[in-house]
Amino acid sequence: MLSLLKHPTPTITFLCRKEDEGVIPAPVRAKTALPDWFRKLPAITPDLVGPKDSGLTVKRCMPFIDAMATGWVIGLPATVRMEIADGGKTVNCGWDFDRTLVSNHATHQLAGNPRDPMPPCKFHNYWTIVTPPGWSCLFVPPLNRQNGVFEVVAGVVDTDTYRSEIHFPFFATGEDGVHVLERATPIVQVIPFRRETTDIAGVIRSETEAEKNTRTTILRKTLAADGWYRKFARAQR
Repeated sequence: MLSLLKHPTPTITFLCRKEDEGVIPAPVRAKTALPDWFRKLPAITPDLVGPKDSGLTVKRCMPFIDAMATGWVIGLPATVRMEIADGGKTVNCGWDFDRTLVSNHATHQLAGNPRDPMPPCKFHNYWTIVTPPGWSCLFVPPLNRQNGVFEVVAGVVDTDTYRSEIHFPFFATGEDGVHVLERATPIVQVIPFRRETTDIAGVIRSETEAEKNTRTTILRKTLAADGWYRKFARAQR
């Protein structure tokens, strides 16, 4: 008798030093760390409902929510006080912790970037991330949750072979003054992906009549029925 073999679920592992366990906040699934403003937002704003406005908010937009909920979020190990001055050209940080939390990144590595002359800084992360063979991690600023103080620079690391702590370069984008970043403030979103899925050929051409009909039908269904994407298109994944 033939038996169906169930493929094991790929696992991402976050490792910390023994002395850090229970001290620094653990990474959490992004879907459990949605910001307060989003949780408080109503799905529909009744006073905006009218002939030209459904009153729907982004709380009914699955692409928006899926971006926020994908992967994991790593937060600050401890509270950081960030002083920004000279229009972002000067950044000084302080913290009450027994290890470095922020340092300066080498300026020449990002020379000519759009944030110039803002100095590149770096958050120190004390989690080692391990993924299965063939899997990497995309590190991005927490999606759809700008904090108004800093923005991490995106990057990809082959976490199946680079098994050490990864630090996160960032730019201070806040107004001049002192900003308090509480312990566990989300600093980066971690999105694991299988590298082979990025090796996909591209085709560029005009659509066929059948493809046009599919496009227009899906658009009309999306406009006509609130939640159509969530109930049908997304459900087929």
